[in-house]
Amino acid sequence: MKSEWVTMKASDFIEFNPRLSLKKGTLATKIAMDKLQPFTKRIDITEKALYSGGAKFCNGDTILARITPCLENGKTAFVDILQEGEAGFGSTEFIVMRAKEGVSDPQFVYYVAISPFFRERAIKSMVGSSGRQRVQQSVIENLELSVPPLQIQKEIGSFLSEIDKKIAVNNQINDNLAA
Repeated sequence: MKSEWVTMKASDFIEFNPRLSLKKGTLATKIAMDKLQPFTKRIDITEKALYSGGAKFCNGDTILARITPCLENGKTAFVDILQEGEAGFGSTEFIVMRAKEGVSDPQFVYYVAISPFFRERAIKSMVGSSGRQRVQQSVIENLELSVPPLQIQKEIGSFLSEIDKKIAVNNQINDNLAA
């Protein structure tokens, strides 16, 4: 099965910071960095705000914190809370990653982004002054990834997504019991 996997640059597999149209002054869904929970796929808290700048994304995109300590703390999430066709926005400190049509699966892209392999290289690429270090996007764009065929990506992404849903339900049950 592994023999069907191919090695390719991340930029051939993932579209980084794709263009989206959102006019300044437009009321839109905002996802602030402080609303992302460490090592949690789901985005639970959003707000409506006037767009004045920042990363733009849509459903199916993965948002990855590019600044210290947010990246090290696991602030990476999968966007699935927007309305159909809606563009949202957030911190300028997000790297937006989108699956490429016919090449990659959105869920699989998220799981690649949270994999130890990807995270370790992103963290090691950070440069800048102490406390304000940022990922060198060019390093992760040129990262060599080993990826399966699209159908296998979909199966892996779906399976891991179901596990994440079960974890979320268990956490909710635990919170209810604690209350």
